Amino acid sequence: MPSSSIAVRRVYDAPESGDGARVLVDRIWPRGLRKEAAHLDEWLKDVAPSSELRKWYGHVPERFEEFRHRYLDELTDPARRAAFDRLRGLCEEGPLTLLTATKDVAHSNAAVLADLLSERAG
Repeated sequence: MPSSSIAVRRVYDAPESGDGARVLVDRIWPRGLRKEAAHLDEWLKDVAPSSELRKWYGHVPERFEEFRHRYLDELTDPARRAAFDRLRGLCEEGPLTLLTATKDVAHSNAAVLADLLSERAG
């Protein structure tokens, strides 16, 4: 299985040449961003955390470890699992950039997904 790079970036950032497939992994469309300005290859809302989990987390860094644990549990749901499998397939094809609207990408669902994809690829 070829190993490819996985990046996590803000959807508002300009695309870079090494991005590869650019996939938005948020459930809600980013505020103030026109669809054509997003430069997306896909929008996989089904891989995003539930609205309940997202609201509970509220991007409070102290809750990140618990958020990560609960989110990994949610990823066992069949619809989320299928969306994750789609990400894994894209990752096997080449570079993959997971996009999120959150300001703190290190404490985002995209970061959790990137870690999980890296573990599975290794």
